[in-house]
Amino acid sequence: MRDAFNQEVHREKLYDLHTLKELIQTNLPLLNEQQKYVFDTLMKVTNDETGGIYFLDAPGGTGKTFLISLILAKIRSQNKIALALASSGIAATLLKGGRTAHSALKFPLNIQSFRQNLKDLRSNHNRFGGAMILLAGDFRQTLPVIPRLTPADELNACLKSSNLWKHVKVLHLSKNMRVELQNDQSGIIFSKQLIDIGNGKFPIDRLTGCINFPQSFCQLTRSKDELIQRVFPDVARNYRNHDWLSERAILAAKNIDLNELNFKIQEQITDELRIYKSVVSATNQDDVVNYPPEFLNSLDFPGLIPHNLQLKVGSVVIMLRNINQPRLCNGTRVTIKKLLNNVIEATILKGKYKREDVLIPCIPMIPTDVPFVFK
Repeated sequence: MRDAFNQEVHREKLYDLHTLKELIQTNLPLLNEQQKYVFDTLMKVTNDETGGIYFLDAPGGTGKTFLISLILAKIRSQNKIALALASSGIAATLLKGGRTAHSALKFPLNIQSFRQNLKDLRSNHNRFGGAMILLAGDFRQTLPVIPRLTPADELNACLKSSNLWKHVKVLHLSKNMRVELQNDQSGIIFSKQLIDIGNGKFPIDRLTGCINFPQSFCQLTRSKDELIQRVFPDVARNYRNHDWLSERAILAAKNIDLNELNFKIQEQITDELRIYKSVVSATNQDDVVNYPPEFLNSLDFPGLIPHNLQLKVGSVVIMLRNINQPRLCNGTRVTIKKLLNNVIEATILKGKYKREDVLIPCIPMIPTDVPFVFK
């Protein structure tokens, strides 16, 4: 246990202090007034070791990642430890040294025991041992997804329902830097409309309970075919353009709708369709009779690929789980480049500002015996 703890501490002490100080010197003057206030507030409680729990309430585009990266760099430049934890692998990649909370803290854990351990480790009797804990997010976004439970259960799973919420000090960012830097008037209007929706300022239809969108908010489509044509026009010609693919996606509330959309889009690609079947069996030999492979193959669980994985060159897929972390995180989008009998070669789809090429052989922890080679 002590060796594992020492390894964690050593890893968090490996940052180059000179590089961190240069980053701070370059980016600190770029903070706006709101960001500077949050930065100064959090650095004061960190330096005073008074600690506390803070929540940064900030919609998308207001500079959460930029600000948090600067806070991490400042603390680490003082040769102190700052953990950057996120709820998903994709979010963790946005922060230097970022990891998922489940990986770093070995969730689930006993909160009361966690609080006492921090007090003991830091020899400090303040809440959480005087550590500064910063949570960041946007309450206007979707509630936690809890399968097969009620909306009341989702509300109870929210941070505001925690018995710790009464101790949380809320900080705010509201200035949309992404829109302001682009100087896009339509973006400014759309950003304000999103905030108004989140704040409950849009009119609601009394009969249906649905929000009434203004005509300028978005373009409505009459069918799924029209939606596909609007988002992925001329797929048969454009599917090999990675920049084109990385800039568009269709979101849906249910997997059944996504599967139908994926099938229709993939039909427009003229390349040969190949099917890869999963290899599933009961781990306990006593259950083989009760759970034959035919039954297991018929199951379709969220977060797992279907038994019959149908792919074409140009298909876009998402990495569900990668055992070769942290070189490629869960949630990474890739497009199929080659389909062979025993290997699938794919190209990682990244935004236009992050065009990095990697070559990583890995076998995903999903029910399939087909390895992936990423380029």
